[in-house]
Amino acid sequence: MYLYIGLVHYPVYNKNSKIIASAITTVDLHDLSRLARTYNARKFFVITPLEDQQLLVEKVIRHWTKGYGARYNPNRKEAIELVAVSPSLEQTIEKIIEFEGKTPLIIATDASKENGRYISYEKARSIVFNDDVVILIFGTAWGLDKTVLNQADYVLDPVSGRMGYNHLSVRAAAAIILDRLAGARL
Repeated sequence: MYLYIGLVHYPVYNKNSKIIASAITTVDLHDLSRLARTYNARKFFVITPLEDQQLLVEKVIRHWTKGYGARYNPNRKEAIELVAVSPSLEQTIEKIIEFEGKTPLIIATDASKENGRYISYEKARSIVFNDDVVILIFGTAWGLDKTVLNQADYVLDPVSGRMGYNHLSVRAAAAIILDRLAGARL
């Protein structure tokens, strides 16, 4: 399994369907890096073109891998070492090609149910475990812009509850999705 995770902060939508660059939240860095480590992802890319946001990510990485945090919590260090910042999805793909020698399949997530070209978790799981190189991309704010979804090879079925309410945090959605795609089956 050659799984990568990407958390896209641009281009994403705000609640008014306008394209924005969303802010980094450090809790996303901590929780998604721990998910990446738990589910054996090779790298967790935080994707933002905003330099101040890139600096924030780099500061968090330094604190938990080289600073006091590395000594205080070695488990967190192990997870945060998987974090890399990238200015765009295209540059993220280039980095993965450098690492793996091949272009990754892009599996996007989308809760909007507007895309119309979804794949099941069962099919996506077989892709992930077929030794393909895969990047699983998540959107922040109100979801990935259509241009990003159009770049994807596959778009996952939305995570659905029982009541029709569909507004999970990216951390919660990522945990559910990663367990479905890369978790052990008992």
